[in-house]
Amino acid sequence: MKILTSHLTGNANVKAAIDGFIKAGLLSEFHVTIASIPGSLLDQLGAFSTFSEIRRRRFEPNVKPFLHTWPLFEFGRLLSQKFGVKSRPFGKNTPIFSIDKVVQNFDRHVANSLKSASKNGVTGVYGFEDTTGQTFKQAKNFGMECLYDLPIGYWRTARKLLDAERNRWPDWVSTMHGLRDSDEKLFNKEEELRMADRIFVASTFTSNTLKDFPGILAPVEVIPYGFPPVSNEKRIYQPFNNGRPLKLLFVGGLSQRKGIADIFEAVKPFGQKVELTIVGRKTTEDCKALNDALKRHRWIPSLSHSEILKLMRESDVFVFPSLFEGFGLVITEAMSQGTPVITTERTAGLDIIDHGVNGWLIEAGSTTAIRESIENILLKPDSIKEAGIAAMAKAEERSWEIYGNKLAAAVGMINRS
Repeated sequence: MKILTSHLTGNANVKAAIDGFIKAGLLSEFHVTIASIPGSLLDQLGAFSTFSEIRRRRFEPNVKPFLHTWPLFEFGRLLSQKFGVKSRPFGKNTPIFSIDKVVQNFDRHVANSLKSASKNGVTGVYGFEDTTGQTFKQAKNFGMECLYDLPIGYWRTARKLLDAERNRWPDWVSTMHGLRDSDEKLFNKEEELRMADRIFVASTFTSNTLKDFPGILAPVEVIPYGFPPVSNEKRIYQPFNNGRPLKLLFVGGLSQRKGIADIFEAVKPFGQKVELTIVGRKTTEDCKALNDALKRHRWIPSLSHSEILKLMRESDVFVFPSLFEGFGLVITEAMSQGTPVITTERTAGLDIIDHGVNGWLIEAGSTTAIRESIENILLKPDSIKEAGIAAMAKAEERSWEIYGNKLAAAVGMINRS
């Protein structure tokens, strides 16, 4: 099989997938909005702070022969953000450089390229949620396999699970933007799933959410994402039973989808025994409950990736009680730094954490479960070092390269099955 792959930006899992496809001899074309190759003029431009976003779109030189870029609309979107131009929801009156318009334009360009790609031997397309509707429709016309990557759980399940939060935490509803997708956008999600010939997901939880799809779906395969490299910094586990508070860390969007209200409530009884640090941007300024809670704890709106990893190493436990997560890359980042994680069954936790060995799994949507986990750690402080060392061992077992190789192997087997 020869495949064409497309992704709007090219994040860590996409880069690992592309590398795996190249090594397996599967990749024919890779389409993305913006890409810089080390040493290129565009990459040099990214050295300036104004254009630093370009460096986040950096790909290794081995990707260059396969690369097709469609940068105009994405550059327009990034510049609009810098000048503070706000976009409106998906629909006919959406601004030209909104994320939805960028997606539509990108998807159209990729779809239009398939005629030429077919002549060059491409027999399949590998696309991602929200960006492949037009591409898949055109691929069907050329008899190509449509391979679909769903990075987060199915939207109907999200509605069902997160609607419960309206009653449980009514003061936090304004933080949950995922409940606001338009009918048009949801219809597009359904069409992408319906057209897929094979579906790839990164967690058992995501796979389970697809049981709510009202129809017959293509086969679903779970291939968990990889871990970043284990930290070279020697991890020192400082005792905290001599009066030092237990250092808890959360990193992510400040939304109740991430269980942020549960964290704030869970730590209240511990007083000065626990020090909570929150890293992440607000999803809204219009949530009094969030604003009040942040005043009581250490809040850092934004940090560079290297600074986040450093903060993870300096923390005792990473807390990520998400209510709906396709994977949760911050989980693997923390584990790679030797910081054990408390997380829920609605993340990648089921796939990468052995409860009580290299981290702790708790019930989603339970303040009590978070509090009890913290209590157990306070009673058994040595469990942090034990779980942290085991977490690093787990990270060593599954690199991003292994993820890319496993995904490529699964794709390569499709024509043989």
